[in-house]
Amino acid sequence: MTIDFVVRPCPPQARPAAQEQLAWRLAELAAAPRPVDPDAADLVGCRLIDNMAVAIASLNRQPVVVARAQSLCFATARGARIIGLAADQRAQCIWAAFANATAVRELDFHDSYFALDSSHPADCIMSLLAVAQEARCSGADLVRGILVAYEVQTALVRGLPLQHHRIDHVAHLGPAIAAGLGAMLGLSVPVIYQAINLAAHLSLGTRQVRKGHITSWKASAPGHIGKSAIEAIDRAMRGEAGPSPIYEGDYGILAVLLGGKEGAFSLPAADAPCRAILDTLPKAHSAGYHGQAIIDLALRLHGRLGDLSQIASVTLHTKRMTHVVMGSGSGDLDKWDPKASRETLDHSAPFQFARALVDGAWHHDRSYNPTLIADPDFVALWRKVETVEDPEWNRRFDAASPIEKDHGARAVIRFADGRIVEQELAVADSHPRGAAPWGFEDYYNKFKALTADFVSESAGQAFVQQARGLSSLDAATLHDLGLEADLCPAVAGPRGLFDRGQA
Repeated sequence: MTIDFVVRPCPPQARPAAQEQLAWRLAELAAAPRPVDPDAADLVGCRLIDNMAVAIASLNRQPVVVARAQSLCFATARGARIIGLAADQRAQCIWAAFANATAVRELDFHDSYFALDSSHPADCIMSLLAVAQEARCSGADLVRGILVAYEVQTALVRGLPLQHHRIDHVAHLGPAIAAGLGAMLGLSVPVIYQAINLAAHLSLGTRQVRKGHITSWKASAPGHIGKSAIEAIDRAMRGEAGPSPIYEGDYGILAVLLGGKEGAFSLPAADAPCRAILDTLPKAHSAGYHGQAIIDLALRLHGRLGDLSQIASVTLHTKRMTHVVMGSGSGDLDKWDPKASRETLDHSAPFQFARALVDGAWHHDRSYNPTLIADPDFVALWRKVETVEDPEWNRRFDAASPIEKDHGARAVIRFADGRIVEQELAVADSHPRGAAPWGFEDYYNKFKALTADFVSESAGQAFVQQARGLSSLDAATLHDLGLEADLCPAVAGPRGLFDRGQA
């Protein structure tokens, strides 16, 4: 059973009561003592394993090193673990959340969700884990919080199309983390309501973070939003209020940022489990989700086209979102620039198709190797690839059910001799409707592949076992949950503001 309602902007004289506002309804969702769906709880464990895997693989990358250094300026023995460090090297939960979420996001290698908008719901996990460790929550508390955070974020993605208005989707992440924290800590509806209002306000930013020359802030943004949500919860617990009505007000999100449009919402009833995590999609490749099926399509074509230098053009017929976010519709020449940042290339569908077609494989490091990317033959092929918005792919993507959406493309490859090869792929292989839908073994294999060079096999297996049984962990065990990794020696770099006064 679901609760369905519409949210619309209102003038001051018709301001809705708190109990009628979207933030209150999300707070009620978080506070309800609902049952836990076993399949959803199992997937929480898999996504925690996935998060840890991609975080470990990114620990020596500069944005992650910087975030970790910042967090260590706020060290405390009672705090949360920092991924990669020993169990006794802890930081305040708000800073551990930032460092760990940055590590997770750096490689663009964890889950996604699509409806009216898009998001990476697993961006919530490390913020919730950090607070759970400092607050001495149990594994069952954490599972409940994560499931609520997924439910809230996916509901907001279904109801409010931020991307259409050039607002970054992390605006949905802040309220989701605040709601998840409220559920995990067992807070009341009024307290969670105030935290959601403030978190929604603090999470707003433009999509320039994912446009043009994309920088390392794309990786840091979810951790920053997690910090804001944690602070919002703390402030609300102390009796302070957030701006309201944050969504419906005449100066609120709907009126000012979304053109005065209304939003339709469907939330699980108070006695129903949160199952939205089951509609979210894993990543088999370290690249933006719009490229997952495009990479798989290119891998299918590898070795079957003959001399690639004879290709005259490649046209990827795809949905508008791929075309605008990751293709020719963006207007960003950076997407064909061999000197572009990794963050730009993992949002370039032409790059992904060409790289996978040439290599016959995709790797989170090798596929972005600057020497390979600068090869003139590769650059020549890459610059022959374009995307076009195709009404048929728009129709296929606009399916009402998120699981029924087709994310892929049809490749039309024209050769110098006039030959044409066409092939399409609707969804990535790892998709629930794909050729090889993911289960636990796929997450475990990804974990082993990404952590083998940094974590001992015994430590890795122990972590995986605990993550799979997350619901049964007591507070003491959860407090110590994490992984120590072999890190590159620290390189002295520029000191920051937070280093002042430190020995």
